Amino acid sequence: MSLSGRKVGLLDADIFGPSIPKMFNLFEKPYLSEKKHFVPLTNYGVKIMSMGLLINKDSPIVWRGLMVMKALQQLIHDVDWGTLDLLVIDMPPGTGDTQLTITQQIILDGVVIVSTPQDIALMDAIRGINMFRKMDIKILGVVENMSVFVCPNCNYNTHIFGIDGLKRTAKNMNIEVLANIPLHEDIVQDCEKGYPTVIADPSSSQSLSFKTLANIFGRNL
Repeated sequence: MSLSGRKVGLLDADIFGPSIPKMFNLFEKPYLSEKKHFVPLTNYGVKIMSMGLLINKDSPIVWRGLMVMKALQQLIHDVDWGTLDLLVIDMPPGTGDTQLTITQQIILDGVVIVSTPQDIALMDAIRGINMFRKMDIKILGVVENMSVFVCPNCNYNTHIFGIDGLKRTAKNMNIEVLANIPLHEDIVQDCEKGYPTVIADPSSSQSLSFKTLANIFGRNL
């Protein structure tokens, strides 16, 4: 979305396993503004804020629920985002303190559920959908991650995590499938390098999947 000129912020709400900084090749600590608010770091046109920017890389976070809630409130209210068209909040799986705190602190325009196709993952996805529906938050759709592995040698499609599981679940719950993201070596390597696939190889089929998803957001938000 930032490639299309929109001003985008990304809040990494995974307190215990913050991975967004590595995926965006950001390792510096944010500085404080005159109002004592964190100033998010920027890379690839996206403003980033994460607990991973505030702690040492290998330091564990061993906190109980109240500490997690306090940290999330600080990340939500004490960050100087400036002017944004869109703030994306990346939440960890589950229906716990993180999700409850965010839904109580921010008016969300909608939620996108990301899941792999196998039943064991869909169980958590269904719980998440039901939780957000109970809180009257719009479900924008679901994204099937690691939907298929395409062999780089013979182009044979292998559905490692099963086939059509998410599609069936979405149909049963009357939710749109927004995109199917393949299991691809280049995506893995790009994440390891902190170099988004849509920039590393913008014309690839895997980049097209991400761009299709971004275009859907652009039309609906």
